Amino acid sequence: MDRINIKEKKELILDFMKHKDYVPMKIKELMMILQVPNKERKLLEQILEELIKEGKVIRTKRGKYAIPETLNMVIGTFQGNPKGYGFVILEDPDAKDIFIPASSVNGAMHKDKVLCKITKSAVKEKSAEGEIIQIIERGSDKIVGTYEQSKYFGFVIPDDKNFAKDIFISKGHNLGAVDGHKVVAKITNWGKDRRNPEGEIIEILGHINDPNTDILAIIKQFDIPTDFPEEVMKYIETIPQEVQKEDMIGREDLRDVRMVTIDGEDAKDLDDAISLEKLPNGLYRLGVHIADVSHYVKENSPLDKEALNRGTSIYLVDRVIPMLPHKLSNGICSLNAGVDRLALSCIMDIDKNGNVKDHRIVETVINIDERMSYTNVKKILVDQDKELMDRYKDYIDFFKLMEELCIILNKKREKRGAIDFDFEEAKIILDEEGRPIDIKPYERNIATKIIEEFMLVCNETIAEDYFWQGTPFIYRSHQDPDPEKILKLSTFIHNFGYHIKGTNNIHSKDLQKILSDIEGKPEENVISRLILRSMQQARYTVNNDGHFGLAAKYYCHFTSPIRRYPDLQIHRIIKANINGTLDERKQNRLKKKMPEIAKHCSIKERTAEEAERQTEQLKKVEYMKDKIGEVYDGIISGITSWGMYVELPNTVEGLVHITEMDDDYYIFDEQHYLLIGEKRKKIYRLGDKVKVKLIKADMIQRTINFSLIMEDDDKNIKEEI
Repeated sequence: MDRINIKEKKELILDFMKHKDYVPMKIKELMMILQVPNKERKLLEQILEELIKEGKVIRTKRGKYAIPETLNMVIGTFQGNPKGYGFVILEDPDAKDIFIPASSVNGAMHKDKVLCKITKSAVKEKSAEGEIIQIIERGSDKIVGTYEQSKYFGFVIPDDKNFAKDIFISKGHNLGAVDGHKVVAKITNWGKDRRNPEGEIIEILGHINDPNTDILAIIKQFDIPTDFPEEVMKYIETIPQEVQKEDMIGREDLRDVRMVTIDGEDAKDLDDAISLEKLPNGLYRLGVHIADVSHYVKENSPLDKEALNRGTSIYLVDRVIPMLPHKLSNGICSLNAGVDRLALSCIMDIDKNGNVKDHRIVETVINIDERMSYTNVKKILVDQDKELMDRYKDYIDFFKLMEELCIILNKKREKRGAIDFDFEEAKIILDEEGRPIDIKPYERNIATKIIEEFMLVCNETIAEDYFWQGTPFIYRSHQDPDPEKILKLSTFIHNFGYHIKGTNNIHSKDLQKILSDIEGKPEENVISRLILRSMQQARYTVNNDGHFGLAAKYYCHFTSPIRRYPDLQIHRIIKANINGTLDERKQNRLKKKMPEIAKHCSIKERTAEEAERQTEQLKKVEYMKDKIGEVYDGIISGITSWGMYVELPNTVEGLVHITEMDDDYYIFDEQHYLLIGEKRKKIYRLGDKVKVKLIKADMIQRTINFSLIMEDDDKNIKEEI
């Protein structure tokens, strides 16, 4: 029986079970009604098992099959919490999580696929509550953590704190690990009730104090593939190092057009180049030329399958884990200066108001004139660095024209309500052994904004074009914020004198105005963060749902096919369309596979973001660990019932635990994000400036703890100095 017939049978069974008159049935009853012969019973069992694993069907304790929703049940992924409770995350990204009290977890562990019964419906801001009825599939039987040895046994403390229990390691199953080793443990017994899971150590990654062990542990924790399979490496041996003459046939030759790449100094995978000229009619002709990766990464090849599996390149503090092997990402697919390269070019004619009046998308061959860095372009345009201006004297007007168009495009986006978060991101400087020696804010300057604006207008133009063509496509969608989160935000910012007109039908302009109003004020950082948290996560979709944050009706990712699979897939669709091969059969095939690609790439993007965030946090803790006792100025960035988070100017954030605030008994005002002293009535608010002392930097827990320096303490410190 082929997979197509199985898929049809699945749909038939699901349609049958979804009927309003359906009642849960055993397999014999299903066979009778669906007229399944005895010889096909095993096939029916296989299909039902697959539907259970997919979360579309459940089997009751009495062996009856049903759709979960009809029995007030749902299937989702359990997200644990160190305190024992958790949440069930549903597959629908718009569905709200279900809270699972610690007493109702029933042995589920973080990342398990579970069947959950709803015990309390959602009420206003309160989530629905549930109970785990069944563990359908364990999330992972391998746990990365730190080994702790006692006399007769040991424990692995999971690095992922959402695993609420340590893993018990009996004598003789520790592979020779000692205290402080980072290890991978395989769970052999999941434990029940209050008993810890049991396991055996299958890999020792190194000691926690050894260089690079910490990052390796995070890579293992997220199951990120670092090495490419042998079949992929064999496949890329057939790919040439230089552009072949036959590959240029039928392409538009733009090698005489002036083009530059502008990237960070360290970048090696250069996938976008810019050309620009002012036409006699006053229009700007902007060319965004993107590496034609799809020419080398053939669909369904071993290389393509591995790229899809990875979904994205991952940029950790000390390394890049690429989507494509370096031979491509840094070689034939990278738009290096002075060599011929194949590209997919979007050439746009833009008026003085930033409107794209005309455009064309064409396969090209290009040759980059200069490889520029953001720093050097900024030095030319802003600092007017004499040495660089002399060196690039023939390009000064070129860069000034870029700045001119950048300002026009930015004004247009601003006018329609695009939200621009200008957070200071951290750049962690490491020594040769991978240890952090400094933390600096990333600098956003005119050069980064030029590239940002040019990529945005290109992505919008492509998305709008293909939306109206009606072909299968992958869009980058960012839905409107959750009204409940906006209501909470509205309540909070009201304390600062800011207002949101409506919470149910909010426009991005409303949030843009608040960001404009708070610019330069003490509360800017805090309110900006809260606005960001109130928004949905952007994701890949097959429907064009628009992009709330960019205030764009149409948006996609086209400009980075070296490091993002959706861009690569979009390139294939565009090239098939250009070359007249996007026939009905191919479109139907794309319609079937696009939803899965979009979902898979969204999941991989989340994994990459979390791995990147955790490596940054780890290095920040390591940077602070030898600074115990030092005093810092900071801003309150978060307030909870267990204390307040304080962010330092270098972006390091730590907790002042409520037990460290011993001058009074502090009460948490959840509605207004306040901590109020019961006796003295001292109030701590988000955005308040405070002075703190570093008291702990825990590498295992990846946490930083401060204590507050009160006014009297501060006075004594100054006197001591």
